[in-house]
Parts: sequence; C-alpha cells; structure tokens
Amino acid sequence: MLSLGTDDQTRLLRVAALTGVALVAFASRLFSVIRYESVIHEFDPWFNYRTTRYLVEHDLDSFWNWFDERSWYPLGRIVGGTLYPGLMITASALWNSLHALGFPVDIRNVCVFMAPIFSGLCAVATYLVTKEVKDSRAGLLAALFIGVAPGYISRSVAGSYDYEGIAIFQMMLTFYLWLKAVKTGSAFFGGVAAIAYFYMVSTWGGYVFLINLIPLHVFALILMGRFSNRVYVAYSTFYAIGTLYSMQIPFVGFQPSRTSEHMAAMGIFGLVQIIAFVQLVRSHMASKQFQTLLLGSVGVGFVLAFAALVFLTMRGYVAPWTGRFYSLWDTGYAKKHIPIIASVSEHQPTAWPSIFFDLQVLTFLFPAGVYFCFRKLNDEHVFIMLYAATASYFAGVMIRLVLTLTPIVCVAAGIAVSNILDTYLKHSPPADSAAEKVASDAKSAVAGSSSDKAADKQPAKDKPTGVRNSESKLVVVAVFAYMMALFVWHCTWVTSNSYSSPSIVLASYTPDGRQHIIDDFREAYFWLQENTAEDAKIMSWWDYGYQIAGMSNRTVIVDNNTWNNTHIATVGLAMASPEPRAYEVMRKLDVDYVLVIAGAVLGYSGDDINKFLWMVRIAQGVYPEIQETDFYAANGQYRVDDTASKTMRDCLMYKLTYYRLNEMYPDGNAWDRVRQTHVPAKNIKLSTMDEVYTSENWIVRIYKLKQPDNLGRPLTDAAAFEENRRRKRKHVKKY
Repeated sequence: MLSLGTDDQTRLLRVAALTGVALVAFASRLFSVIRYESVIHEFDPWFNYRTTRYLVEHDLDSFWNWFDERSWYPLGRIVGGTLYPGLMITASALWNSLHALGFPVDIRNVCVFMAPIFSGLCAVATYLVTKEVKDSRAGLLAALFIGVAPGYISRSVAGSYDYEGIAIFQMMLTFYLWLKAVKTGSAFFGGVAAIAYFYMVSTWGGYVFLINLIPLHVFALILMGRFSNRVYVAYSTFYAIGTLYSMQIPFVGFQPSRTSEHMAAMGIFGLVQIIAFVQLVRSHMASKQFQTLLLGSVGVGFVLAFAALVFLTMRGYVAPWTGRFYSLWDTGYAKKHIPIIASVSEHQPTAWPSIFFDLQVLTFLFPAGVYFCFRKLNDEHVFIMLYAATASYFAGVMIRLVLTLTPIVCVAAGIAVSNILDTYLKHSPPADSAAEKVASDAKSAVAGSSSDKAADKQPAKDKPTGVRNSESKLVVVAVFAYMMALFVWHCTWVTSNSYSSPSIVLASYTPDGRQHIIDDFREAYFWLQENTAEDAKIMSWWDYGYQIAGMSNRTVIVDNNTWNNTHIATVGLAMASPEPRAYEVMRKLDVDYVLVIAGAVLGYSGDDINKFLWMVRIAQGVYPEIQETDFYAANGQYRVDDTASKTMRDCLMYKLTYYRLNEMYPDGNAWDRVRQTHVPAKNIKLSTMDEVYTSENWIVRIYKLKQPDNLGRPLTDAAAFEENRRRKRKHVKKY
C-alpha cells in the first residue's frame, strides 16, 4: 500500500483510525445545532459567553480589571479575580486565529463549537494515556469509548460552553505527560506536565482532584518500595513548576500554599525531598549510623511538619476544607449546613441507573480493565488503579463527578477489550501440535519407517477443543462486536434525546409527529431588553441571573455565582414572605421587576414552585422568621391546592405563579399540570406590583413594582388622584 513497509502501513492506519474517532467525537455532539440552531445552552455558559464577548471586544488588561455592574446589585463583581479565565482566553485565541486566517466567524459560533472540538482532542489524549499503560490497540478502543460515552457528552455537546468541555482534555493530557515523566524520569516531561496542569488550573476548579491524585500516586509508590530517581525528578519538577504557574491565576492566588485541599501535594513534595536526602546520606555512611540518622530525621521531620500544619491551621493561615469538599465525605453535610450547595441537582448523590445510563456496557468492562492492570502492577498501572478507586468514590457521592469517572472507565474498558481480543484474535496452532511434531520426529529417527506404519494404525486425534478453537473465537468476537454495536447505538440515542436539548429552547411533538418549538425564555429576555430601562434591576431566583444578564443585558440582584449566601437568602426572604413584607424587602434591594418561572399551564417541571422549598431553606438560615414547616399542609405534605397552608398561599412566590391562572379555564377551576392538582379558584389580588409580561405558554412571568405614593412633597387628595391617574396612563401607554 503506497509502497510502504508493514510498520509504516500500520502506523498510517492507526493515524487514520484515530482521526476518524476524533471526527466521530466531534460529529456526535452536533444534534443540538442540527435540531435547534447555534445557541448557547444552560445557565453558566451564558456568563462564560458574555465574558468571552467582552474579552474579544476589549483587551486582556481590561478583562482582568473589569468590574461587572450588571451582576449582584448593588455589590457588583470583579470578573478577572473571580473566575477561571482559561476557557475565555482559549476561545478568544481561537477566534483571533480564525480571523487572522480570513474566516470572519462570529464569537458565538466559536463558543458553541468549542466543546465538540476539544472532545476530539480528548479522544486523542485518552489514546495516548492508554497507549502508555498497554498498547496502541487498547488506546484506539479507549479513544472510541470516550468519544461517544454519554458520561462525557453530557457536558460537552455543542452549545455547552462550560469549563468541563475542555477541562477533561486538559486533565487527560496532564495524566499522559505525568506517566511519561514517571516512566522516563525526564525533567522535560515533568515540566511539560506542569504546564498542562497550569492550563487546567486556569480553566476549572476540578484541578484539585488532579493535584491530589498525582501526589497519592507518588505516596503509593513510596509505600510499595518503588520510589526511584525517576519518581523524584518527575514529581519535584511537576510540583515546583506547576505550583508556581498556578499561583499566577488571580482566582487561585496563594491557595496552593494556604488551603487544606493543597496540603497533601505540599506534604508529598517535602517527603520525597527527605527520602532523596536519606538515600544520598546512606551512600556515604555505615549501616548502623544510617539507621540512627534515618529514624531520627524522619521522626523529627514528621513531628515538626505536623505541628506546623496544626499551628498554621489554628492561626487561620491554612484554610480548612470548604463546604463543597466536606460534602464529598459527608453526603448529608450540605443539606444540614449549606442548603445552597444541596439545592443544586448536580451535587446530589448518584443513583445506580445514572451510572448505567451514562456508561452502559463500560460499567461491566471497567473492573475487568482494572484487574488486568493489577496483574502487571507497573508504576503506570498503579496510577490507573488509584484513579479508578478515587473517581469511583467521588462519582458515587456527587452525580456531577461522573464526568471525572468516565475517562478512566473508558481507559480500563479499552484495556479489557484489548486483552480479550488479543487472546481470541491471535492465530496460534493447537496447544499440543508442537509436542506431537517433536515426538513424531523422535520416533522416526529411532524406529524408521516401521514406526510410521505403527503410527498410521493409531486412531486419529480429535480436533482441538476448548477456548482456543476457531468456533469459540468466532463466538467471543461476535458477542463483543454485538456489544460494541449496542453501545454505540445506546450512546447515540442518549446523546440525541437526553443531552442535546438546550434549556432555553424547549420542544414538544404534535400528534402527527411534527416538532413544536417553545421559545418562551428567549422571548421574555428579549422583551426585557426592549421594554425596560437600561438601568432596570431584575429580581429572580439565582438560577436565571446569568441568562438575564447575558441575553437581556440588565442588572440582576443575584446570579449563578452564589458567592454571597446572605444576598441570596434575602431574595428567598422576599419570595417566601407575604406581599407587604416582600415589597419592603424588594424596595430595600432597589428592585424594578420580578421574574418568576411558572410551569403550571404547560407542565414544565423546572419551575420556581418546584424549587421553592430550597428558597425557604436558604432564607431561614439567615432570617429565622421564615420556617420551612410553615409552608407544609396540615398533613405534612408540600401542597399548592386548597389544602395548602395559609403561609404558602399568602407568600409572594405563590401569588406571582398563580396570578390570573383561573382565567385560562372557562369554569375558573385552574389546573396545575406539574403538580397534577387543582389550585384555588379564588382570584389572587396584587397590591404592590403589576403584571407587565407573560410569555406565550405562561412559563415566564414578569411583574413591575409599583412606586410608593407621595415620594415628593405632600399632595392634596385631588392632586394625588390626578398624579395616580397620570401614572396609570403612562403605564398603559408603555406596555
């Protein structure tokens, strides 16, 4: 083929196969663009897109010093020092490169296709990791698995412009370079691994998993007696350069030296220095002297290091574990102490069906691959086993971390399938054929032709049986081919139906199979942009803050950054209070409009009533006047019908959700399609705000706060009447 040798042909086919896998990984993530359009999904991606757009319109210096007045009114946000900039800088660099080449691509399209592009690169990085652990055949299988596995696709479809879309590629690239550094003992690979680690630190807070897993690998090698100069050079180079580089990210700063999450890496760095020093001294001292020095130095060093850590922690120089990390060890911690963390669905423990849904047959191949690594137990195999154990635990306690489990599952599955196919596709003669040939030659040499005649009289041997015969090979290969076909079909179906629907564009199907697009969110945000003042302040639950600021360009009270629990609790207080008390709170927050999501008419289950108890729980942690039990019916259930508690029916959220809902039904008997219950037919009256917008399907509802009367000089009754009438005329004319 092309006048190439066998090795060159194999190499060319391998490159072609890997390129094809990367293209499949890219193409499998485009369902959302094909079905809807090129649009940013979800909530956090809208902030990322807004900041990226600001970066390409300004320069990097302006980006670092940008004070965002549109978020967290009246507090604001210093953007450059409160985010991981790697995603935005990568997209900006790609956009500038395309424009330099003469391709006038819009920055939105660059952001939409970022995750699919890096998914293809992640398949290549996974191939390299698996190739270091086993061989290129296993690497190609692992690359194919990561390219289509729903556990990774769920965070990397087109339009999902979030950190994880490129961070998994960065993580796998760092792991590959780390394994190369350990195997070769090269300071070069250790330094390049540190640069890859720095790239990941600049992108995603999940880098903490990486900076704890690599030290754990080194510690395990020490305990196993595998410590060597290779490990010392690799880790010393990696930690020193990686830590110094990571501290250049403003949002990270001095955390590597002042937070508990980074203390393990620092401790292992000190430990390898002690071990290297001891080995150096041992080469220059007698055995008895060495043992005395070893015990003394290690004991004193351990006591001093532990005492220093305790002292620094007590004095506040080393910060304790954050609530998010505590929730990884105690799954009930967040619900008891930090409800705002527990309120996020991706922070909930993982159910077994979710694992099977995201990994399918890889779930069963995963332990087999770990077993094959255990059989050899080289340094790189120890790393794979540690990665598998830690990722499995964390994925079990937080559903979001299935994302970090998926790469190692794909690597282990690739190793398992490759080992099985090596066994059943390898062409080998029957096990006893060689022995028979030797015996036959020996008989011929001793007995001559007479022995041949005797041998001819012997009964013929049966065909070889067992797992190595042709039939068993065919069955096993056919079964695995069928399993892989089912796996690809499952991944395609899951990606198409579950992970390719943007949250801001909904779809339903008519009885004749036609698709009906529900675009209430974008219509409502566009209405805000076109019909409100530029300095209008919008209050909503924090879930929608990024979208309002990104699509409407209006100021929000809270958003998805959730850095200030008290501010969010104040919004929860307003939503959970009776209207007069809520109006007082909103006036203090300088609110102009209130936006709520109501799914009762359409049956949209992600509405604010379903989230309302989390608003109450967060509010009661700051404002004791709000108690969750007051919002339950007499039977202890959370109800919205006639049996709902008086506190529930009087609160602002209930009124804004069901206001005028009975007008939708001729008999006035309103029906909530989400809760599958009737809601009170009694008309709800609002005294402090006016309804100014309700979307076509009643999903988004916007209300405007009334201004208090007599804000200026005291007015007579007649003057007050004329002033109120003038305001009403102006209000009707505007809306």
